[in-house]
Amino acid sequence: MTKAETDRLLDRLEVYQVGGSVRDSLLGLPAPDRDYVVVGATPETMTERGFRPVGRDFPVFLHPHTHEEYALARTERKAGRGYHGFVFHTGADVSLEQDLARRDLTVNAMALTPDGHLIDPLNGLLDLQQGVLRHISEAFREDPVRILRLARFATRFGNFEIADKTLALCRQMVADGEVDHLVPERVWQEMQRALMHDQPSRFFEVLRSVGALAVILPEVDALFGIPQPAKYHPEIDTGRHTLMVLDQAARLQAPLSVRFACLVHDLGKALTPEAEWPSHRGHEKRGLKPIAEVCQRLAVPVACRDLALRVGEFHLHCHRALTLKPATVERLFGQLDAWRRPERLRGFLLACKADLRGRLGREDDPYIQAEFLDRAYAASAAVEARPFVDQGLTGPAIAGAMRRERIKRIAQLRADFPVPPPA
Repeated sequence: MTKAETDRLLDRLEVYQVGGSVRDSLLGLPAPDRDYVVVGATPETMTERGFRPVGRDFPVFLHPHTHEEYALARTERKAGRGYHGFVFHTGADVSLEQDLARRDLTVNAMALTPDGHLIDPLNGLLDLQQGVLRHISEAFREDPVRILRLARFATRFGNFEIADKTLALCRQMVADGEVDHLVPERVWQEMQRALMHDQPSRFFEVLRSVGALAVILPEVDALFGIPQPAKYHPEIDTGRHTLMVLDQAARLQAPLSVRFACLVHDLGKALTPEAEWPSHRGHEKRGLKPIAEVCQRLAVPVACRDLALRVGEFHLHCHRALTLKPATVERLFGQLDAWRRPERLRGFLLACKADLRGRLGREDDPYIQAEFLDRAYAASAAVEARPFVDQGLTGPAIAGAMRRERIKRIAQLRADFPVPPPA
């Protein structure tokens, strides 16, 4: 669509670019997704010009050619608990300043005119320049999702500080029970975005600092204060270790499923009887139930859930791979369902590498266990049924012969690797 055609659609509409794209542009960051606010218009005005309505809770329209979002300026009023507890007003009398004032943070409440003039009634530019995340008004407390967004922005913009009054307001929201009404899907939506940032640990640190982590992810919050053997974990604290592992996964540029698995891999340590501290024998099996509960509660995607359960159960197998019997290694591949899903083995090895390196002073340690398992899998997967069929074997006898050949190849490969110190 030409600029002239776009201009005709927008002719006599009072349109402003708003939100994150304005913020990111001012920071010199790419802002491919732009949102717009239309002031003084009605839904009928928009549909007559060919815009397609898509908003379920309030009028949002897609441009018929660019497919960018255009929302009518609106105000909102709290009418109930949680994310859906709002009544919106989108009359043609709503001003741009009123629309900006209902937003969460000052840095998200700036607008640009079509000719590039910045409209900043809430001093968002100053906070942007000073690296401060600050709530706009007491209305922030009306939507618990804003705590998640605040934590995510703090994660994305790692050098930004959160204003003290904003943190205090978040703590009060938690105390008032607002966080109890978060919709699980929104929790996962914000969390998965935060997990993909360069230092995802900060998302959980912010939530913990205001008391929200104990409500949203009590299984993770419970890890803080749980000791581990200093010989293997100089950082001691299990919660700290978990966040270090998560940041190592980001450093390895791991996909979402691996990062989530890293977050929950040690949940079983919170269930270790205190009398057994700092040892956590059997924490892998104990952790399966809370991992499954987190996944069900937050409607975590199946791929993330399946990898998380396997990393939780078998990560110590990976650390000990070079001391395991070849038959145990071969069986591990089956337990990971690697014969059918080789990509799962890659994710598993990446998570275990992050686990090893997520320890104080071990951030750059080599991890030859992953190399061994990768090569052992390749050697095992190369075993084919045809030679055994040609020998006259059938049915279960073929499967048994193939397994023996895999174990033989793993044993031969094992001789090429030195045994590392215990992890």
